[in-house]
Amino acid sequence: MSEKSVTITFGTTIDNDMLDLITGFNQLLLENPFSGLMTTVPAYTTLTVFYDPLMVMLSDLPGEVGFEKVSAYLNKIACTQRKKTNQVANELVIPVCYGGDFGPDLLTVAQANHLTETEVIDIHTDGHYTIFMIGFVPGFAYMGGMAGRLSTPRKEVPTAKIPAGSVGIAGNQTGIYPMETPGGWQIIGRTPLKMFDVNRTQPSLLKGGDRVTFKAIDQAEFNAYVETGI
Repeated sequence: MSEKSVTITFGTTIDNDMLDLITGFNQLLLENPFSGLMTTVPAYTTLTVFYDPLMVMLSDLPGEVGFEKVSAYLNKIACTQRKKTNQVANELVIPVCYGGDFGPDLLTVAQANHLTETEVIDIHTDGHYTIFMIGFVPGFAYMGGMAGRLSTPRKEVPTAKIPAGSVGIAGNQTGIYPMETPGGWQIIGRTPLKMFDVNRTQPSLLKGGDRVTFKAIDQAEFNAYVETGI
């Protein structure tokens, strides 16, 4: 990828088996780091490994250049038994106030799928979602597991300002905007939870591998969450 990173491609499918494979390999690498390893970034079908080129070159890893040394190490551990993560996935319930000012595109999603707005809410809250990756902006969680009945294309013209906490749909994915930002997802609701806070030990409320369900709340409940400062 660059003089400071290598990207490993595990396949082309996006599913739970792929997530387990990448998570397991990532855990194995982090438990057995090479000299110079800085951080890793898991994605849908890839794992990018960032390293310090100088430390790698000073290491005794086989190879002439940094890429060869790191690649050789990654291939070596790939030949060992790839294990699935033994960490128990965090399960979170995300409260969402659907429709109205919080979900201006709820009707669009309903009409695109020949559903009522209530049916969209019921289907969305009935789902069980897996966080496959964090990207786009800090803390933005890409979730798999949404029912195909809710699949809706992105907007042709992105919205200039989408409020923090907005829950959106784009294609077969659903996600939550952790901060105010432009975006092209269809916004169906908003959560009062702080999805990203630099003052927390773990700034992002969600991380790869977490499991999420959504719970519908009304305006009064939304305000109550906000008042507690969660």
